[in-house]
Amino acid sequence: MKKGFIFDLDGVIVDTAKYHYLAWKKLANDLGFEFTKEQNELFKGVSRKRCLEILLEIGNREATQEEFDTWMVEKNIDYLKYIEHMDASEILPDVPKVLNYLKENNIPIALGSASKNARPILEKVGLLSYFNVIVDGNNVTKAKPDPEVFLIAAKQLGVFAENCVVFEDAVAGIEAANTAKMASIGIGDASVLDKAKHNFNDFTEISTDFISQLIHK
Repeated sequence: MKKGFIFDLDGVIVDTAKYHYLAWKKLANDLGFEFTKEQNELFKGVSRKRCLEILLEIGNREATQEEFDTWMVEKNIDYLKYIEHMDASEILPDVPKVLNYLKENNIPIALGSASKNARPILEKVGLLSYFNVIVDGNNVTKAKPDPEVFLIAAKQLGVFAENCVVFEDAVAGIEAANTAKMASIGIGDASVLDKAKHNFNDFTEISTDFISQLIHK
């Protein structure tokens, strides 16, 4: 049975969450309220539009459509400034080990991310060539926990959804993978990602033997 492996980006391959946080915090401060790291947890795996909606709820602010659109753009401009200097040092530990193993075994690899900046980030850190398919916020209309991003990735990989393995760090992403009938691998706190089929704190805990088992299951 042909298998496909799908990776989320933020918090799985690279830690860009810190840059998202800084950009959202700057916008919140510009709008006259504080935005904490704890509140930023609500943004994991969520689209930019929904993030801004949540931010405005936190600050008890209303916005015209024009203001909303302007703030979306401003946040992204600030975020792009933060990620401009990203390089391979931003790759999370042992991610290349897993990607290399999959590549050596001719296993198709996809990215399934809400980020609209996934491609430039992968280019900056030198991982773009590993991915056969990239499905990001530019290709989907429904945010996780809707499984759309993963189902599109599976289709483009030419693999049945039930034969796909998804690596995710967000509750919404695990839910999306499970809804798509894919094997979900939680990267992060197991007590938070308790609906994942398997849990690891990070990729240093994932052996190539485990990856081999997933391939041949």
